[in-house]
Amino acid sequence: MKKTFNTARAYWQFQRTVRRVNRYLRTKDEDVFLKTVLVTSASRHTIIQRDKILWRAQLGHEWEAITADDEVIDEVPRQYPPKRMLPLPDSASEGRANPKGIPYVYLATDRDTALGEVRPWVGSLISVGAFKTLRELKVVNCAVHKKPNTRILLKEPPPAERELLVWADIDRAFSEPVTPNDKTADYVPTQIIAELFKVAGFDGVAYNSAFGKGVNVALFDVAAVELLSCHLYEAKSLTFEFKETANAYYVQNHHNS
Repeated sequence: MKKTFNTARAYWQFQRTVRRVNRYLRTKDEDVFLKTVLVTSASRHTIIQRDKILWRAQLGHEWEAITADDEVIDEVPRQYPPKRMLPLPDSASEGRANPKGIPYVYLATDRDTALGEVRPWVGSLISVGAFKTLRELKVVNCAVHKKPNTRILLKEPPPAERELLVWADIDRAFSEPVTPNDKTADYVPTQIIAELFKVAGFDGVAYNSAFGKGVNVALFDVAAVELLSCHLYEAKSLTFEFKETANAYYVQNHHNS
């Protein structure tokens, strides 16, 4: 019998437990959830072919000195050098997929998505690298299936819809932007799931981007790609679209004017 999630809120229950209750020693329920994630990932396995071009952006740049008669007369911005376009091996910071100290390389399937992922401001300069995959890569694609629109559940849906809803939550969790104000615990659920895929022999995890039309890819092996070219871009404009997601409340003024 195919393994299914026991509830459409399975991811929510898992992330709440590993953030607030048990982190390193997991309960039977958590182990069952992770085994179900691995089993149901079968329809989400994707191959990234060798020589595939992926993009990685880094907010910032370095300066290049302009000299005349052996004297520095000016400095101009230049894109980061090759070593700076990959995670530093000894000082990897916390990421949505990687724990601190274990570097993964985060890329996107198109340049504009990579640019959006660093959340630039108008006038900021961004170094953008085009990378080539050096071998065939097997990844779990959390974004491969269309998600149902159901969010408020009055009863448990059928197993197939339950699976889609749980995977939608997993994809959404990976897609959440990383911010300086995030707590380390915020990353724990997706880091555990990414490590689950890594131990199972996958090369990475793919998920939707919150800032572009492309897909993000976190690769576990930094050496699986090589830099082909690097470019420097300036953010010229930013566009935002807002949608109200909850009913407003109104405060009654009891004071006479």
